This record gives sequence, structure tokens and C-alpha cells, in this order.
Amino acid sequence: MPSKESYEVHKEDKSLVQKAKREANQEDILAAALGMRMGPQKPPATFWQPLKLFAYSQLTSLVRRASLKESDRTSKSEKAHNFKVHTFRGPHWCEHCASFMWGLMAQGVKCADCGLNVHKQCSSLVPDDCKPDLRHIRKVYSCDLTTLVKAYNTARPMVVDMCIREIESRGLKSEGLYRISGFSDSVEEVKMAFDKAGEKTDISVNAYEDINIITGALKLYLRDLPVPIISYDAYPRFIEAAKLTDPEKKLEAFREALTLLPPSHSETLKYLMAHLKRVTQNEKFNLMNAENLAIVFGPTLMRAPNLDAMTALNDIRYQRQVVEALIKNEDVLF
Repeated sequence: MPSKESYEVHKEDKSLVQKAKREANQEDILAAALGMRMGPQKPPATFWQPLKLFAYSQLTSLVRRASLKESDRTSKSEKAHNFKVHTFRGPHWCEHCASFMWGLMAQGVKCADCGLNVHKQCSSLVPDDCKPDLRHIRKVYSCDLTTLVKAYNTARPMVVDMCIREIESRGLKSEGLYRISGFSDSVEEVKMAFDKAGEKTDISVNAYEDINIITGALKLYLRDLPVPIISYDAYPRFIEAAKLTDPEKKLEAFREALTLLPPSHSETLKYLMAHLKRVTQNEKFNLMNAENLAIVFGPTLMRAPNLDAMTALNDIRYQRQVVEALIKNEDVLF
């Protein structure tokens, strides 16, 4: 009867043989995938290890794409990819068509927000299903609004939430709120703090006693957005609504215009208008009514899309009217 030790040795030898067979099969599959013709003598293990690591990294990215359900590829996803021409180091496969990316330079494009790698010709076929990764988000200010809220998985940008909470906790009765500018160097300091520390930024009274610095930081954030809160696509409809004279038709036109906004823009605008409505409710202290606030926020929340200078100048009064109407009718429009 064999001893326990000999049985364990036999079991270990058997597992080693099975492992060697699995590795040989993996090497055959990898060689076929790479189009390699193997001779009777196979290369040593040191040859296969880097290829296996490379194949694993490529398969991981392909599985990430394949695992997306069809429901995730439909119109409910609202974030388009931010593709930039990219030079990849080493061999790469397109994560859309799974074909090899040929060339030594500028082989394809890479999404600056989620890291998706595809051929340039495939980029137009990729669905708008970008899911931004915090590793690719380098700053808070000047970052696309939808990109930021998706990366942090929040309803609104942290700057908007944090600044408004701070303003409402200690500044609603401050005279000239939003009209008076804070010290520019301090406003820039807040901006840099948000870019560096994000949600951990300290904007309390201990850090910035002057509430106008916080209002200035909020206005700067809104001005720096690549796409304004009232997006370029929706801009003409808002201007058209402001030009209507019939109150009922005007409200209905604004409701229709609001549906054109991306979800993150709509949610941010709703939160901001509710805040500005509360500011107007303290008018006897801060001297800021809806018209005054509209003068401040009109050019901040909406910008004319590629219009000539004269048209843009004429639109300024309508921009003010849009924001004033949104503040006054906040309770029925949102």
C-alpha cells in the first residue's frame, strides 16, 4: 500500500502536468490569435510571459465593452465621448471593432474622460455611453459639467452644491449679494483649491470670512464651463421664449426649452434657480431682486453659440429676461 508521502508527490506531479497542458493550450491559442506559425520547438517560457500579460490587458478592455448591455447603449446615456488623437505605445486593438490599430504614431483616438481606445473611423460609431473615470479628470473648473457629475456620481457639480450651502448658511442677508465682487486673488485661490482637493475644499467662514469670495467662486465656475448651463443647443429656444408677449405661451415655451437641456444641466439650473428665488425673498436685506440677479447671471448662464457680434449684443437683454423669468417662475417651471 503506497504511503501518504508518495500519494502527495503523485498528486503534485499530476497537477503540474495538468498545469503544463493548460499553459500549452493557452500558448497555442495566443499564437493563433497573433497569427504566429509555431515550429516543432516552441519558444521558452520567458518569451510567452510578456505576450500573456499584453493579451490579458487587451482582453480586459474588450470584455469591458462587450459586457455593456444593449439597454446601456441606448439613448438613456447622455454623455458623449471626448475623443482625442492619441499615439499608443506598443500594439493596441480597437475597443469598438476589436481590430488591430496599425501605425507607429496617431494610430487612433482615446477618450480623455473614460480612456476608451478606438480607431478614428470607429469613433463616430461608438454610442454616447461615456462613463468618466476620476483618473482622467484633472480639474474641476473648466471641466464639462456632465463629465464632472458622472465622474463623481453626483446630481450636480460639487462647486455649485458647496458654494450655495455656504451662501445660504451665512450670506442671504448680505447687501449686494452676487453684485459685489470678492477679492480676485481669493476667488482664484478657491478655484485652485477645488481643482486640487475637490469635495475636501474648505470654504467655511474660518477660511473665507467675506461671503463675496464664495459668490465670486460660484460665478467663476459657471462662466468657465465649456458648455454653459443653458447649453448652446437649447439657447435659441430660450431666446425665442423670452421674445413672446403672451404669459401662458411664454411659460409653455420655457417648459419646452428646458426639456432640451442635458439632465445634469437641467438639475443644476433647477437647484440654482431655487437658490436665487430664496435670495430674492431676502431682498429687503440684500437689495437683490430677480431683475438685479438676472443682470448678473444672464451672460453667466447662457452664451450665444457662434453668432456675430451684433446679434450677440442684441441678445443680452433677452438673456436677462430669460433668467428673470426662470427665477420668478421657478416653482412652476421646475
